[in-house]
Amino acid sequence: MYPQNFYYTRDHEWVRVEGDVAIVGITDYAQKQLGDIVYIELPALGTHLEVHQSIGSIESVKAVSDVFSPVSGEVIEVNEELNNSPEVINQDPYDKGWIIKIRMKNKEDLNQLMTASEYEKYVESLEV
Repeated sequence: MYPQNFYYTRDHEWVRVEGDVAIVGITDYAQKQLGDIVYIELPALGTHLEVHQSIGSIESVKAVSDVFSPVSGEVIEVNEELNNSPEVINQDPYDKGWIIKIRMKNKEDLNQLMTASEYEKYVESLEV
């Protein structure tokens, strides 16, 4: 259900690693909890982030939620398509619905994140 080669946070962000770049989005579980996404606030290019720092917020018909950086580093790309079509996150959270790309300052940050199976167990514990 959750891509096996990704890392996950307790705040329902995912990370896909390509070299020293972390591609970040929110999980399918998170987008389902939010409902229809109508707006996303994206950070500026060059923004330096620390682990668990807010990168912006996602507004849905139900709520506004912060999105947190799972790793430290510099924002090198944002998904501009989300400015015009934030619903892409609902439709394809693990591919076209990515939010930002971060050049990681410290790959050790990944050691604090969950694997797909750990995240799946975590989500199951929330639904009890």
